[in-house]
Amino acid sequence: MRTRPAFPVRSGLGFLFLFLAQALAVAVPTAAHAHGDTVKVVITGQREGHVTTEITWENDGDAIEEAVAATVNSISPDGSRTMGPWRLVRDAGTRTGWSTAEVLPPGTWKVSVDVGFPSLGHGAKEIAVPVVDPAPSAATPSAAAPSASASPAPSDASAAPVPSKSPAPAPEPADEGQDRTVWWTTAGVIVIALAGAAAGVLLRRARARRR
Repeated sequence: MRTRPAFPVRSGLGFLFLFLAQALAVAVPTAAHAHGDTVKVVITGQREGHVTTEITWENDGDAIEEAVAATVNSISPDGSRTMGPWRLVRDAGTRTGWSTAEVLPPGTWKVSVDVGFPSLGHGAKEIAVPVVDPAPSAATPSAAAPSASASPAPSDASAAPVPSKSPAPAPEPADEGQDRTVWWTTAGVIVIALAGAAAGVLLRRARARRR
């Protein structure tokens, strides 16, 4: 007993069904591998000692939306110092930027980055971390600046000459003073003598009248 297909191949619906099926079969693996199977790692340098990178898909350069599992290893040119492995974290505000949370000390370093997820990727570069000078301290007062203990410079008012007082009267000669003293003493004696004589005369007259 034969069964008839739901959409005969010879009919228009049958051809449309076959076309969509084939297109879907081709589109699914194409979309799955649109970005490729590798990622591109570019070490851009350092930022205050943090290793900075740009990670994108190798084929189309699109940003990787998934979390990236990567390790960063650094070694000095002479091989005496090594740093890492460190992991990468996404830079805030960017889709392709990744950096280390740890900081490389000043010097020259050969840095390598290996990505294991979402696909494999590798990058390497030699970077130099400069020595950062410490922030300058508060400015100290200059040696030429006047100290607090120094006496202030005289102002214009104090520097102006002070007008002298009126000269005191010159003292009288000693001889002239002595002469004046003798004259007043003599005059006083004469006045006293005359007063005494007058009193005597008046006293005598009074007695004569009583008799």
